[in-house]
Amino acid sequence: MAESRHSVFRQFAASDWDGFLKGVEKEGLRVDRNGFIAQTPHPEALGSALTHPRITTDYSEALLELITPVFNSTGGMLKSLRDIHTFVQQNLGDEVFWAASMPCELDGDPSIPIAEYGSSNIGQLKHVYRQGLAVRYGRMMQSIAGAHYNLSLPDSFWQKWQELLGNEQSLKDFKSDQYFWLIRNFRRRSWLLMLLFGASPALDASFVAGVNHDLSRFDQRTWYGEHATSLRMGDLGYHNNAQASLNICFNELSTYTQTLDRAIHTTWPAYEAIGTRRGDQFIQINTSVLQIENEYYSAVRPKRTTQREEKPIQALEARGVEYIEVRCLDLDPFSPVGVNEAQIDFLDLFLLDCLLSDSPRIGDEECERLDDNYKDVVASGRYRELKLCRGGSRTPVAEAATDILVQLEPLAELLDSWRGDDTYRRALAAQRETLSGGWTVPSARVLDAMRSSGLGHREWGMEMAQQHQQTLRQEGLDASVRQAFEAMTAESLAEQAQMERADTLPFSEFLEQYLRS
Repeated sequence: MAESRHSVFRQFAASDWDGFLKGVEKEGLRVDRNGFIAQTPHPEALGSALTHPRITTDYSEALLELITPVFNSTGGMLKSLRDIHTFVQQNLGDEVFWAASMPCELDGDPSIPIAEYGSSNIGQLKHVYRQGLAVRYGRMMQSIAGAHYNLSLPDSFWQKWQELLGNEQSLKDFKSDQYFWLIRNFRRRSWLLMLLFGASPALDASFVAGVNHDLSRFDQRTWYGEHATSLRMGDLGYHNNAQASLNICFNELSTYTQTLDRAIHTTWPAYEAIGTRRGDQFIQINTSVLQIENEYYSAVRPKRTTQREEKPIQALEARGVEYIEVRCLDLDPFSPVGVNEAQIDFLDLFLLDCLLSDSPRIGDEECERLDDNYKDVVASGRYRELKLCRGGSRTPVAEAATDILVQLEPLAELLDSWRGDDTYRRALAAQRETLSGGWTVPSARVLDAMRSSGLGHREWGMEMAQQHQQTLRQEGLDASVRQAFEAMTAESLAEQAQMERADTLPFSEFLEQYLRS
């Protein structure tokens, strides 16, 4: 029998292990003092949303996205994220930074302003893409916020790992294959992350006004899922029929890029009927199933940093997979920065085990089972009688979760022995604790907090946002850190202005060239 990958990994010495490389992208709505989505432009004090390296916008002008650099420690990453949050909080005036994944009070699509990026061709392209999302799916689902966790392993790891496995591929191809190995197991186990970190069991009534749903009434302005872990990741969140028709293959890089590319070049009748313009205004980039690669929503993505005007598929094909982006994380509303230390350390452990465990290719039948498990936990993960499909049988969700946590114990012990501390054992223990006794997973804690305070989603979310704002404003920033952010603001505004001056090609011609590339 071939030696297990876990056994091979144990051939590393402590000196061979350089840890993880990590970063986070955290979204959140700007909200006015009345708890309504902000109608104001992106604050100038936060710089250009087009070019600022740390502070941008996602779909909406009101939906901020904060981006850390890459770090080799959880502490360093969280310190950076906290600094960015603090700078933002200091420059929001009377507005607050919404703490929950499901949005504040809305008043239909018109209340959600689409992000603006200026008059450069790249800026216009980003805006038109978002216009396309609006005409395809509506704006409501685009107001949802989450955290994306980016993880990679350094080349020193990959070189040693390749040597121990006796692999003779190019390092680029080897890394890509190994990241897809990880992704396949992530897809098998991602339901666990929804159980452990899903934190959106309730939503404001304005989000589902006029929509058929099976949620329960919490109060006059709040609906909730009795056993739900993440309404954000369910049918009321990121979901659409056109994408449901896609069969994106996550078995290897070539099939992944090919199936995505096909979706970008295959027209969809409903989008064809809409067209790309209304009068002189572009309203979507094209009429394909996907306008661009990023329109495809999945819980995990293989990523490669792109160069300016380079498409994600082109970057992946040219230089291979660089890192993994975990996209299914709800915001932790109890944290001022939306994520927490034990969560990040657990994710590192979880993702490494996905790489080290056996990972056969996923066929169509297994793919359906995995999707069903994921959907079931999103909708009913706190229902103790819920059973998940594993192999040819069904297993209670608590048992299935415990099995994975137990499986992670030896790896946590090994990593801690190399580090000389108990980081990963503590992170693992924290997750086991949430599944003991009365289940204190975040989705349960949110509902408990709302009930104990007598507040609905809107009021409780506002209370948490104001608490976090007060905390971070009181902490403040070191003068040197504040000055660095102020410099980034000025530089980003200058860079956007320069891009706008440099563009001479009409946008329609630029778009034609972009679509041909």
